[in-house]
Amino acid sequence: MSIQAVIYDMYETLVTQFCSPLYYGTQIAENLGLSPAEFLPGWRATEEARATGKLTFEETMGRLMKAHGIYTPETHREVVDKRIAIQADCFRHLHPGILPMLSGLKARGIRIGLITNCFSEEAKLIRESKLYPYFDAHCLSWEEGVRKPDPAIYRTCLRRLGIAPENCLYVGDGGSFELETARSLGLQAVQATWYRQSAFEHKQAALRTNFPQLSDPMEVLDWVTK
Repeated sequence: MSIQAVIYDMYETLVTQFCSPLYYGTQIAENLGLSPAEFLPGWRATEEARATGKLTFEETMGRLMKAHGIYTPETHREVVDKRIAIQADCFRHLHPGILPMLSGLKARGIRIGLITNCFSEEAKLIRESKLYPYFDAHCLSWEEGVRKPDPAIYRTCLRRLGIAPENCLYVGDGGSFELETARSLGLQAVQATWYRQSAFEHKQAALRTNFPQLSDPMEVLDWVTK
């Protein structure tokens, strides 16, 4: 079947979080003067709500800081601003092949979709990014109320693209069982490995040896035209 659309994951596929300072649960805890053991259980308990539009990052931090008795408006603002600044920095470290890849797909008349698990602050940054205009359809979990690997978010993206699964390629780093779900729905699926760094492999998705792996973004163009 000919490829008429490519659907991408965002993080560790189109952008990487590992060329920027880390500012996740452990780092936020340290910033607040808490141990990870104190902070992380509450932080992790909010992940589903933060990813599906029920809690913003600002609301989450306000609740957690108050629960630990350390809330001040100034410290709350500091943490929120720092998180946004670091997440914005991810978009300044694109692999040099990303924009040529997306431009090449557009030149070939290939439609481009996005399915990403993201939080409130990330959804805003994605919409403001230089990547956003390339998407013909996008499904951000924060906006859709559902996240990968739920098949519903894939079906929504396919419907918006107007493309049958068998005519669509899914490209992702392999987290959240995204490749397995794509394949189960009839999409072709490949693992993007161009952002992998040995120093961070313990934090990145495992290599999926039962899926083709692409080590350079421009290989996507080869895939859709072969």
